[in-house]
Amino acid sequence: MTARHLQPGQLVLASHNAGKLREFGALLAPHGLELVSAGALGLPEPEETGDTFIANATIKALAATRATGLPALSDDSGIEVAALGGRPGVRTADWAIQADGSRDYAAAMGRVAAEDGSADRRCAFVAVLVLAWPDGHIESFEGRVEGSWVAPPRGGNGFGYDPMFVPEGESLTFGEMLPEQKARHSHRARAFVALRSACL
Repeated sequence: MTARHLQPGQLVLASHNAGKLREFGALLAPHGLELVSAGALGLPEPEETGDTFIANATIKALAATRATGLPALSDDSGIEVAALGGRPGVRTADWAIQADGSRDYAAAMGRVAAEDGSADRRCAFVAVLVLAWPDGHIESFEGRVEGSWVAPPRGGNGFGYDPMFVPEGESLTFGEMLPEQKARHSHRARAFVALRSACL
């Protein structure tokens, strides 16, 4: 089946994450798409009840497109640690939630280091992008990058678990890389390449 193409205009990013808005805004700008975030529109964050990345990304994209009448883009992404059986996986963001409801990714990275007591530091970042239209049509795309985790975390760039992730073949963490360096390896950028080929 042929993928549905996005037309120039507004596209809702189904996220309240400023880092994701910056990344996707830069990727989409050359294609005549004006990205506006769910946060800027005052949309609530839907409960992510899925047990896969694609399920959660679909929940978010459909909620945003139905609320706005505009096409919506969402991603669900996380880090899968080999020695932890793939955890935190789809619960990656949940590992950062504190008692007061705020998110502390330094604490989440510390939890990975504390729970993985093995010498095996292999891990992967996974991202699934979902495009949804108001009529319920969706397209989905996955990106994955293998690597290893380091402790303590290094670098102040990026967001989330970026300061602890080193992609294969590199010595810098995502947190130490400049945006253009990270874009050459990023799981989100790889998923976007697949989306761009199909829908832009």
